[in-house]
Amino acid sequence: MTPRVLIVDDDPLIRELLQAYLAQEGYDVHCAATAEQAESFLTEHTVDLLMLDIRLPGKDGLTLTRELRVRSEVGIILITGRNDDIDRIVGLECGADDYVIKPLNPRELVSRAKNLVRRVRQAYQPQPQASSPSPVKQFADWALDTDRRRLIDPRGGETLLTHGEYQLLSVFLRNSGHTLSRDQLMDQIRNREWVPSDRSIDVLVGRLRRKLHDDPAEPELIITIHGAGYLFTASVAA
Repeated sequence: MTPRVLIVDDDPLIRELLQAYLAQEGYDVHCAATAEQAESFLTEHTVDLLMLDIRLPGKDGLTLTRELRVRSEVGIILITGRNDDIDRIVGLECGADDYVIKPLNPRELVSRAKNLVRRVRQAYQPQPQASSPSPVKQFADWALDTDRRRLIDPRGGETLLTHGEYQLLSVFLRNSGHTLSRDQLMDQIRNREWVPSDRSIDVLVGRLRRKLHDDPAEPELIITIHGAGYLFTASVAA
């Protein structure tokens, strides 16, 4: 099926630009100028990906992200201003998968869209019965299905990880027992320049702790080493 994308931005020039680029790549593209229009569209249609401006008239993009993530695992890419550092962090905490910064590079955005749509579709694709088990990494009472990017709890329940959460957990699993600074973590999960005020790592750690039921007041799996970084304590087995 053709991937369906909903662009939500109050700037008609940005809507037209993104729609043209994505349509050229074969996407079924729809547009909305407000969060309210987007919600109306989503009540009648399913989408693979939402490209969402943070600053919208009426309900803002962060609020819509938070509300959607409660009931949906749709891919969400936030469109932010260059100086919206705090909004980007809050957006990740609300459950956005990725963000791009204005002025936009349409080619970069199309590339990010392709990767996210592929991951979202794979996560919901029925898994065929295979003769050999999926690659699963065991740690503590948990497991990570690396093929489907799903976290499996001690009772067998599954939780889909966002792209950032999966990247961070993978780094922790590869470096179990070693303290990693925020700089080291950022270098391994992001390929972009960043500044020391970027709290994306702390946000992702908080989200991972919640999904692992790791009490942030007294964490047992992801320990904060003050002045140094984070330590993943569980041993890992394939």
